[in-house]
Amino acid sequence: MSEKCWSCGAAEPRPFYRLDGIPISSCVLLDSREAALAFPKGDLDLSFCEACGFVQTSLFDPALLDYTQDYEESQGFSPTFAKFAQGLVDRLIEVYGARGKKVFEVGCGKGDFLAMLCRSGDNVGLGIDPGYREGRLPGDVDASVVQAFFTEPKPELSGDLICCRHTLEHIQAVGEFVDLIRRSAEQTEGSVVFFEVPDTARILHEGAFWDVYYEHCSYFTLGSLGRLFRRSGFALRSLRTGYDDQYLLLEAQVGDGSGAETLLGENDLGEVRAGVESFVQATNHAIARWEARLEEAKNEGKKVVIWGASSKGVAFLTSLRNGDVVEYAADINPYKQGKFLPGAGQEIVGPDFIASYAPDLVIPMNPIYLEEIRSDLAERGIHPEMLAV
Repeated sequence: MSEKCWSCGAAEPRPFYRLDGIPISSCVLLDSREAALAFPKGDLDLSFCEACGFVQTSLFDPALLDYTQDYEESQGFSPTFAKFAQGLVDRLIEVYGARGKKVFEVGCGKGDFLAMLCRSGDNVGLGIDPGYREGRLPGDVDASVVQAFFTEPKPELSGDLICCRHTLEHIQAVGEFVDLIRRSAEQTEGSVVFFEVPDTARILHEGAFWDVYYEHCSYFTLGSLGRLFRRSGFALRSLRTGYDDQYLLLEAQVGDGSGAETLLGENDLGEVRAGVESFVQATNHAIARWEARLEEAKNEGKKVVIWGASSKGVAFLTSLRNGDVVEYAADINPYKQGKFLPGAGQEIVGPDFIASYAPDLVIPMNPIYLEEIRSDLAERGIHPEMLAV
């Protein structure tokens, strides 16, 4: 067990939730059901820091993870997600003048967001990510990607705008990482930093067991994220939730933010503590409800699929004792289709297959996509029952 909080360095955080034998990764492309069921597993122990509100997985072993080209996390194939991302781009251009500038994205994945920033703002982009796959950047943007981890600041690894989306939750030494980001930002005068991570407050209060994964070792709320950046030498410009309150969005610049007035939502320690106290009961209730619903579908001879073959889907299916009632996992990302879910074993299929399979029940892994999925299936002539997590 970790001796200190990875964020603030306070005394040993308090464990409150444990999962044993869960897949160590959710987005790796696997070619067979056998490989999926034999995929390596690890144990997870969520621990809460009473001092800063940060939640970490004390049993996390980064040596188990391998972010290679076979890691497929892109969400940009969804019109709903693409619209959200474009809104972020438009705001960064409008508020911070990110037009005709240099943009640097840490953990850029396959370069979707980086390409948006370059195309919309006529910017020059540089990304860094060990899992980037050559050829995924569109040819009409002035951008390139270094296939590596971001481990040290260099003059070329900086920018007028530095972005990091859905990467910090994968980092164990979060304090050191944000310090590294600050040192990178210091190399470009006036550099703006933008971060996006999942909102743990929502996970806690919903009992969202489908949002707890091995590879997510660091969990933030508005308060713990804001406090981390202030400690690391940033002045916060904006701190808010987005995407139906599922994500935390932070904008900051290098500066002394320690004595600045706290932003709305930062004083959340009491609320987070209450969520921690109720989380086990909430997850047990949610798991029991979903197991009962799947058992009912099985007894009625209904065909069931999930929609969303990514981390949520893997966590959902591997947490339920009867997850094998679900036959397939649908996803509109063509790079995932024909592959299999780590730990769970379901084949990943596209919307056309789902239309021919004609399921009775479709379970979207994110309610924000409910209408998008419903419309997609209606266009293909099927109207199954839809029940989102």
